[in-house]
Amino acid sequence: MSLRNVIVIGSGPAGLTAALYAARANLKPLVIEGLEAGGQLMMTTHVENFPGFTDGILGPDLMANMRKQAERFGAEMIRGNVTNVDLSGPPFSVTTEAGVETTRSLIIATGASAKLLGLPSERKLMGRGVSTCATCDGFFFRGKPIAVVGGGDSALEEATFLTRFASHVTVIHRRDSLRACKVMQDRAFAMDKISFEWDTEVLEVKEGDGGVVTGVALRHLKTGAEKVLPIDGLFVAIGHTPNTALFKGQLDADENGYLITTHGARTSIRGVFACGDVQDHYYRQAITAAGSGCMAAIEAERYLETIGV
Repeated sequence: MSLRNVIVIGSGPAGLTAALYAARANLKPLVIEGLEAGGQLMMTTHVENFPGFTDGILGPDLMANMRKQAERFGAEMIRGNVTNVDLSGPPFSVTTEAGVETTRSLIIATGASAKLLGLPSERKLMGRGVSTCATCDGFFFRGKPIAVVGGGDSALEEATFLTRFASHVTVIHRRDSLRACKVMQDRAFAMDKISFEWDTEVLEVKEGDGGVVTGVALRHLKTGAEKVLPIDGLFVAIGHTPNTALFKGQLDADENGYLITTHGARTSIRGVFACGDVQDHYYRQAITAAGSGCMAAIEAERYLETIGV
């Protein structure tokens, strides 16, 4: 078993950009893609805010291009999930179903998973009217009625942002009061384009001809009354969960589980770096993830130089 210079865990924009930079530095990185390779962009139909694509690009196509580019410079890809990580080194060890790999440096790009409502129709219509990112997909709903599910800061941020495009935004919340900060609440309440469905849950996302969203079936939790709200888009904003269970107790994380980084990508263990949504709970964009992947690779390269590689 050979000792690797760099292993990258994750194959979204952050992981593949890190792999590209590490490969160009002749570090021969190994990328462990995960079973759901490509990250959250694999659920996005059209990406219009990634620089360089004037007409936009399909999310899966963008990830395929990034993968090919990293491979062109010598990055090695293996499909599979990481089951254990031992950071007591260096060297560090990474275990997958195929065996154990050891490495002098490690780049963590495992991302974060958007919390979903758990409805079959929600996942089926993801990217066709259902979204978890207003800044990614809001533009597609210009002049159309939409709804946002959630009651925290992120939900109201999304709802407020979406008023730039939508004809109307309905916020659907399971309780009779919001968890968002007062400033966000006051801003949302003052907007004519935003209304609220209180004490309400989503039962089903309605699908029309062509496989697009036409509405949501709602149930009032106190009265049991049901109705259908006609909308063209549903934004689920009930939070994200960083994919950091593998590193719990080994790396410093904040109260929500996001890895804490300094100097752009350094974690609390020398030689271990993190990039993308696994350490960024604020921007959560493909371009910022890619940028942080670049930083992680450069930090790894400089670290390896300090240890004589």
